[in-house]
Amino acid sequence: MNYVDGFVAAVPTRNKEIYIHHARAAAEVFREHGALRLVECWGDDVPQGELTSFPMAVKCREDETVVFSWIIWPSREVRDQGMARVMEDPRLSPEVNPMPFDGKRLIYGGFAMVVDE
Repeated sequence: MNYVDGFVAAVPTRNKEIYIHHARAAAEVFREHGALRLVECWGDDVPQGELTSFPMAVKCREDETVVFSWIIWPSREVRDQGMARVMEDPRLSPEVNPMPFDGKRLIYGGFAMVVDE
């Protein structure tokens, strides 16, 4: 079964178009290094929780929007190899394609798919 990397971030709302440009450039690189698909979602209905929530998890400020994204890989092995190559790819260096958000508040992780219906 496929393997998924998931991400949640708080992006300054004013940076939406910059973020989309950044994500499209990154998607090309990820696909070249083995990813099957990269999906970026701009928060539209992301409520603030009382105990937990996406906004709370990334310490989202009033002038920011929660972004939820994922990358689908054919396997964990392909992901591990591909991610290593992505991190070394000069097209995604901070000087060439800087992250338009605070990377310290980015939440990410790898997930083994268990149901895909």
